[in-house]
Amino acid sequence: MTKVEPINAGTPAYRDPPPFHLTAQDHCLGFYPAGKDRLKALLALIDGAQGTLRMCFYIFAEDEVSHQVRDALIAAARRGVRVTLILDGFGATASEQFLEPLNAVGGQTARFSAHWSQRYLIRNHQKIVVADERLAMIGGFNIEDDYFSPPAMNGWNDLAVTVEGKAVADLVRWYDRLLDWTSQRRPRWSAIRRIVRQWDAGKGPVRLLVGGPTKGLSSWARCVSEDLIAGDRLDMMMAYFSPPKRLQRRIARIAEKGDTRLVMAGKSDNNATIGATRALYRYLLKRDARIWEFGACKLHTKLIVLDDAVYVGSANFDMRSLYLNLELMLRIEDAALADRMRGFVSQHLPASEAITPELHKERSTLWNRLRWRLSWFLVAVMDYTVTRRLNLGL
Repeated sequence: MTKVEPINAGTPAYRDPPPFHLTAQDHCLGFYPAGKDRLKALLALIDGAQGTLRMCFYIFAEDEVSHQVRDALIAAARRGVRVTLILDGFGATASEQFLEPLNAVGGQTARFSAHWSQRYLIRNHQKIVVADERLAMIGGFNIEDDYFSPPAMNGWNDLAVTVEGKAVADLVRWYDRLLDWTSQRRPRWSAIRRIVRQWDAGKGPVRLLVGGPTKGLSSWARCVSEDLIAGDRLDMMMAYFSPPKRLQRRIARIAEKGDTRLVMAGKSDNNATIGATRALYRYLLKRDARIWEFGACKLHTKLIVLDDAVYVGSANFDMRSLYLNLELMLRIEDAALADRMRGFVSQHLPASEAITPELHKERSTLWNRLRWRLSWFLVAVMDYTVTRRLNLGL
């Protein structure tokens, strides 16, 4: 088993781990937990593009980092790179005026679901960067200062992954379908559902999984659900965790027969999501799940290690990501990679608070239980940008 030293063991200060690189199933992977390294890698990817740049983000602001990224895209377009950028019509606050310099040099920008309709409830929560159809970057991060700030400034703890290998071709294929739909003058709701439903991730050890508005669980979530049925060991770092009872039961079964470690958010800009997660602690603790709350800074990482399978990407383990939002998760089945990522989870435990049954019982006053349950309901039906304004005193 790979030995990974804890982060700053024995010291109160927390620092993000340095980048690390692995090869798994004929794919070259780079992991960037620290914001400064993540930004450096992102800008290097953009600056190195020669032919095409495909990008998609849920949040794109107008702050310092946003200007850096936009200006790098402008420079790429000026040197002849075909630049396309898909932004969510609700989450991204970058204005048309802010994006106009990119459009003026030949860049193409598109907004997902910018009009009020039934599909307005569906968000494009994916984070995708692909350069020259060869090198990709995925993860949970958005284009906003907080996603690249250090823990000392309460920046988001997040993870970006660069990918080289056959999965990049699948990512290009998926992105182009999404761009075609988003670029239509009046995109049809039924068409995006069909695109999600018909996506075939295959059955190999490396799968590009997507999620979106389908009947029942999204396709990526169905894959996790199937893995949970046969699973013996589960590690999860998850920003937002509020799954339905069926998935809670499957996690609980693994906890009862094996080893389950759940690292949840102790800090967030959306405290309703913390309350929603705490509403589920009692059930899971009674079935021997081990739970921690990461407290060094806000947690935004989305990582699942289930037996030998590693899931990483944009999806949370909550109702919106499981049932509604467009999501992207890369699943790689590789024992060595799973071992390394379990070590990565372990690195965060010294900066986390163990949630014991005794501690949770002490916190579970009637008032707190009511707030937690209300939080669970709110985050299940509302967009993240709405629920973060409804912190309920948590």
